[in-house]
Amino acid sequence: MGLLNAFNEWRETRYANHVEKMKDLEKCPDCRGKGFQYFAGQEYMFMDDDAYYCASCNGSGEYDIWESNQIK
Repeated sequence: MGLLNAFNEWRETRYANHVEKMKDLEKCPDCRGKGFQYFAGQEYMFMDDDAYYCASCNGSGEYDIWESNQIK
């Protein structure tokens, strides 16, 4: 179980670092400030049909809106 705990701690630390970096840039951590996301595997096909608005920031790409939605 020590290996599993170490992996979970690494993953949580990595996510926290990502959120801090996006906070400094004032961008949504989920969509990286784009305001939309792709389904997994579709991001390199350049098809706009598969894009959907980021629900975390309501499509704005802003960190403040993402943060207010996380509190709810």
